[in-house]
Amino acid sequence: MLMRKTTFWCAMVLLAAVTVTRAATTMRIVPIVRDQSVVVTVELTDGYTAEVRDAIASGLRTTVTYDVEVRMIVPALVDRTVATLVIGISDHYDTLTRRHSLSRMIDGRVDGTLVTDDEAIVKKWLTSLNGLAVCPTSKLDPNRDYYVRISASVRPPGTSLLG
Repeated sequence: MLMRKTTFWCAMVLLAAVTVTRAATTMRIVPIVRDQSVVVTVELTDGYTAEVRDAIASGLRTTVTYDVEVRMIVPALVDRTVATLVIGISDHYDTLTRRHSLSRMIDGRVDGTLVTDDEAIVKKWLTSLNGLAVCPTSKLDPNRDYYVRISASVRPPGTSLLG
């Protein structure tokens, strides 16, 4: 019985390690503490797929949504969410003028806009977040462990950021 439990938990740890390794090739997350805030930089290395590029080129408004959470590790229980942010980055390509209208919203507030005809800038806007302040360090207990969890989705449905 003890041998079965040990084998089960070893298999679970190995599965988790494989999942983390595979995710690391697609999304790079760098959390740091700066100016009394938790700051996150995210890059989806393979996020700008042919399906996303085709949806944009067709003139459909394409929106990438990032859900960012700072979570506290709670042993033997469900980890507690300390802070959340929802970042929406939209691209509307005008097929007549061949220009991209980009906008970034953080928790429903406009954070920035840009009009460009450079696809490299569009790719960078859609697949990366740089220096995003997620929460103040005053919300964190220095004696606890925390991690950042990020999920990304894209609209219109049928396009994929994760390839």
